[in-house]
Amino acid sequence: MRQLRSSRRVAPFSMSSGKKKNVWLKRFAWLAAVGILAIAVWCGTLYSIIVRFDGIPNSGTPVQADVGIVLGATLWNDKPSPGLQERLDHALTLYRQGAFKQFIVTGGLDDNGATLTEAAGMRNYLVLQGVPEADIALDTESRSTYENLLFAKAIMDKRQWKSAVIVTHRYHGSRAGSIAKQLGYSPVQVSVTDSKVLKLSYHKTREVLAYTKWLLDKARMSFG
Repeated sequence: MRQLRSSRRVAPFSMSSGKKKNVWLKRFAWLAAVGILAIAVWCGTLYSIIVRFDGIPNSGTPVQADVGIVLGATLWNDKPSPGLQERLDHALTLYRQGAFKQFIVTGGLDDNGATLTEAAGMRNYLVLQGVPEADIALDTESRSTYENLLFAKAIMDKRQWKSAVIVTHRYHGSRAGSIAKQLGYSPVQVSVTDSKVLKLSYHKTREVLAYTKWLLDKARMSFG
């Protein structure tokens, strides 16, 4: 009888413990599903913003500025990589159309064995295309899009240039515009080019992560 009573006392406790475990598992599964859905919506929204960006103002509208800022990218053997060359060629087209009369080229030394800064390699390319070297200002220190635009803004202030058109690829344009606005560019003007040489699936996916990081950094800046 004592053994029977003992077993009857233990059984309800075991059943109750099992029910609580199932409840917590269901809650965890529900929270995980909500989290995955939220991440998917967030990434999908940013991806849509990235691929739909068409320039500021709209790419069909002529841009006028004191200077064109070409955002940096990697060099290959101390020369602009094919992707960077696309940005430079787009900037040259704007320059020849009279959109701006001066260049700022941006980017420090790569970690891939380059012996020239990105800015120096970009300057050399522009000079070969007929741009007077005196019309090209260099930022040779920046290591990110934020620093590209921060240091370029300092060059503008020093030379009393008031307006700029920022030149980059389409997938990169929305974030560049957001950073420029945060840094006080006025007006914010971004002209973009599509790429025929880059693996865009990789760059667009990477841009979702970079954009997320930027929005977090921007929020931290807003709260001091």
